[in-house]
Amino acid sequence: MSFGTSPLPVELTTFNAIINNKLKNIELNWQTATEVNNYGFEVERFTQKKDNNKWEKIAFINGHGNSNSPKFYNYFDNTVSSGKFQYRLKQIDFDGKYSYSNIVEVNLGLPTEFSLKQNYPNPFNPSTVIEYTIPSTGMEQSNQVMLKVYDILGKEVATLVNKKQSAGNYKVKFNANNLSNGVYFYKLTSGNYTATKKLMLMK
Repeated sequence: MSFGTSPLPVELTTFNAIINNKLKNIELNWQTATEVNNYGFEVERFTQKKDNNKWEKIAFINGHGNSNSPKFYNYFDNTVSSGKFQYRLKQIDFDGKYSYSNIVEVNLGLPTEFSLKQNYPNPFNPSTVIEYTIPSTGMEQSNQVMLKVYDILGKEVATLVNKKQSAGNYKVKFNANNLSNGVYFYKLTSGNYTATKKLMLMK
């Protein structure tokens, strides 16, 4: 396929998307056979959401201007979690003319099991990040999730999450400005699942 209407267009030979489940990102790869007057490519993403059904620019990759040899490009989208995503390229000439590529679609699968990760940094002062995963139940419904912090005596000192959440990966920041140095525990509870990990505050 070709972009644009010029006699010697930017000729795109491949454009694909690869899911990297380990790194939790999507890798976009494309190749051109020839390029004429190619300023670059805007990478656009479409996410199907109730409140946001539009294409958004997520990156710009410089082109090679004029070229008669194959050129390779890639981009890593590290801002996605789970869901269905569509991508396209907006090829832009130096004179401002542009054209769109075909659309590629990927479905980043929902997690299948609970997990509670070790906070980072740890030890920390005064804030740290806690990540956890809520799995898919096979039905479109939310899970009641509670994430609380306790001191070494078992006294609750903070409630970070207490609400229904759908399947996905979550990240919560815990600020311990009002707490004393020492060992604390954070506990994730959802349905029959419970997990506890230790964190250390060092001021």
